[in-house]
Amino acid sequence: MKATPLEMSLLFDFYGETLTEKQRELFDLYYNEDLSLSEIAEHAGITRQGVRDSIKRGEEFLYELEEKLGLLKTYRETQQT
Repeated sequence: MKATPLEMSLLFDFYGETLTEKQRELFDLYYNEDLSLSEIAEHAGITRQGVRDSIKRGEEFLYELEEKLGLLKTYRETQQT
């Protein structure tokens, strides 16, 4: 399942503080600042693959938290009423 940037940004808003500092930085640059993996890699001084792996691990972790806690789901339900 491919998440939309909006969905990932919302998950980041709810659970971002649970990521490591490095993951938060890379995730923010990718989803909120809309930088490419190459641009982030140059900024962070790591490989493009390293950036991608870190972001993917962060995505998986945020999905796991949402599955367990459901804060985004609850938020969306309250916005609809």
